[in-house]
Amino acid sequence: MAKLTLGAENFFVFAHNTGSGRLVFAKSNSFKRQKFHLYPSEGCSRLRVSCSIKEKENVKEETDKFDEVLTGLRVDEPGSVSGFDSESGLVRGTEEVGRASYWPPWKNIPQRYKLIGTTSLAFVVCNMDKVNLSVAIIPMSHCFGWNSSVAGLVQSSFFWGYALSQLPGGWLAKIFGGRSIPLEERSRAVSFVFGGLSFGSVAGLLLAPPIIENLGWESVFYIFGLLGIAWFSGFKILQEGETSNGATLAPRSNYINVKKSLSASLEEMGESLKDVPWKAIFRSKAVWAMIYAHFCGSWGHYTCLSWLPTYFSEELSLNLTEAAWVSILPPLASVLVTSIAAQFADNLIATGVETTMVRKICQTIAFLSPAVCMTLSSIDLGLPHWEIVGILTAGLALSSFALSGLYCTHQDISPEYASILLGITNTVGAVPGIVGVALTGYLLDSTHSWSMSLFAPSIFFYLTGTIVWLAFASSKPQNFSTRD
Repeated sequence: MAKLTLGAENFFVFAHNTGSGRLVFAKSNSFKRQKFHLYPSEGCSRLRVSCSIKEKENVKEETDKFDEVLTGLRVDEPGSVSGFDSESGLVRGTEEVGRASYWPPWKNIPQRYKLIGTTSLAFVVCNMDKVNLSVAIIPMSHCFGWNSSVAGLVQSSFFWGYALSQLPGGWLAKIFGGRSIPLEERSRAVSFVFGGLSFGSVAGLLLAPPIIENLGWESVFYIFGLLGIAWFSGFKILQEGETSNGATLAPRSNYINVKKSLSASLEEMGESLKDVPWKAIFRSKAVWAMIYAHFCGSWGHYTCLSWLPTYFSEELSLNLTEAAWVSILPPLASVLVTSIAAQFADNLIATGVETTMVRKICQTIAFLSPAVCMTLSSIDLGLPHWEIVGILTAGLALSSFALSGLYCTHQDISPEYASILLGITNTVGAVPGIVGVALTGYLLDSTHSWSMSLFAPSIFFYLTGTIVWLAFASSKPQNFSTRD
């Protein structure tokens, strides 16, 4: 522990390693320009600041006079003095300001990693909410006497609000979001965030059946909904920890500006819509390739996510829990494939392979793999059920290469408008959740064939998406503002 006694007129910096005794001081004759920085240290760093009563009164007067406030450091009241230094003429008030190095545990983690982690957890909760309906739809259909068409329409309802929220979400991220991810980390960051979808699918498929069987199908929606509230609470705690971490001399005007920014946010957001170069964005062939690829990938993903538990239940004659357990295999395998794909893409870029080529390779794998596996599952080859499950699991898992393909391209071509681009493509990508999921149920009632209703449309979009992606996709940075 290091202790320090200083007059209030000093500007000082507490060194990173207190054990070295390296302290840097700079004299300042004006309180207005005074700053106090406490940098993270390996151990617990404490310091003692002493000043006269008159100086303490001056502190209060100066904080009222100037637009500055001392935060994170308490100035003792005159009654709390502990001694008088006759040599320096200072009345000592003792207040130790400590900074523990290991609590909270996320304190020393870089900000971008905190955001990546919390966003990934949000994806976990989101997909848990998404898959619980695909499990609950089986007892709900029995309860209400729904046919496949009605069941498909009910499952598609999740995507109605999902589709409507994409552009507003991208717009808000454009204003308030960060662009902190370096190119050499981008594939891993995107894969980790979107990997939360696979983890959420696994968690949802594991938890939903026992909850439904013991508490009823209604309970799963309440319980999973509470997880969203828990995530929000945890995020607020993390955010508050950032703002209260350490001591610093902050301008009072900063606090005033926060209030002003909140009051002016609606006006700023309205003006920001006009600033988006919509014409230039929609004139780009690369953008249209992203839009169509997102649509094609979502068709296969959402229809399988919604209907696979029912498919396994009917085709393999499994009960609710068994069907859910088998449905876990594709997202579980996706978790492994996602980490492999991210490292594969980042290594190619690091060795000098053009980014556009890397994105095309990854997205082609993501499209052709499930197309081939669905084709094999559709043809009556006399394969046992467990082999069909294995083939579908492999194909759907390899589709996770898209996280190092399509889903990195938004940031590649325009970090400034990446959130807007993702909002555009994700809005179109949500359409298969509305149309495709409902259409699958209708075709199933009409044809009584899983091959025609579930697999054939997905195969078509996977193949055409591959052609469009190879022809028009690009990761070259584009300055849309200049073009507009």
